[in-house]
Amino acid sequence: MHSYLRAIGFSDIKNRSDLNKLINHIVENATNIKTVQLNHQNSLTEMSMEFGDSIGITIRGEYDQNDVFQLDNYFPYAVGTGISTQEDLAINKKVDTEAYTGMCDDYRLGVSLIFYIQNVAEYLQRKNQEQKLSPNIPVALSALSLEGRVLLPIEKDEIQVKNLTAEKINRNNLIAEAKKGNQDAIDSLTIEDIDTYAMVTKRAKKEDIYSIVDTCFIPYGSESDNYSILATILDSRLIKNTLTNEEIYDLNVICNDITFRVCINKKDFLGEPLPGRRFKGNIWMQGKLCFQ
Repeated sequence: MHSYLRAIGFSDIKNRSDLNKLINHIVENATNIKTVQLNHQNSLTEMSMEFGDSIGITIRGEYDQNDVFQLDNYFPYAVGTGISTQEDLAINKKVDTEAYTGMCDDYRLGVSLIFYIQNVAEYLQRKNQEQKLSPNIPVALSALSLEGRVLLPIEKDEIQVKNLTAEKINRNNLIAEAKKGNQDAIDSLTIEDIDTYAMVTKRAKKEDIYSIVDTCFIPYGSESDNYSILATILDSRLIKNTLTNEEIYDLNVICNDITFRVCINKKDFLGEPLPGRRFKGNIWMQGKLCFQ
């Protein structure tokens, strides 16, 4: 059972029988079907069905000799609304199933960004046709969450905002130089991290940590594409699952200057997500490769 089904409004699926009914419903009524030949013997069929505004379920597998669909894997998805990153991308296949993850180093995050690729069939089709794929394919990021809450924003005046923007630009430039082997940049980043640690340690004695840390993006758990985030809400709305009528919060957030979409079941969300407030929660990061 995929735990993130409830994030798009399927919290009532409790057993294998309910899941099989849902998968059979998708096989019979899929709105988007794509088949790609993997080798001389095997092919991959990817079927998707929407259950709301750009949210749904994708199933992957192949048809056997009797034309019966054999399921390999499935996952709930939410399609991103815009390009989130366009850095050099490495794509890796999971060991046990026909699923792929993407990894890129975005200077704004400070860590390698790993996400679950939504449109695998399209990627394999282009790869099989030996089309030259650009290493910096644009990616529309999105995320599903099982638990989240609203935090109030940190009050900042106009001067503080300008200073923070300048500091971010300078840090991104230093990270870029450090990756090229510039020792001065490496030393500057090291000193900056030591100063930041000292400042946080001192202020944390008298202040709440969330009044010091504005946003954060931290790997979470054993899965490489799971993260714990603290992000600023840019926009929010309620959408409904067309099959179950469950309500889902559809958030547009910005975290470390990267904008992406987050979907979470209303039952699992605490607070009112108004623009300017912050979203705190654990997410499963996904991404759609936006080929030219």
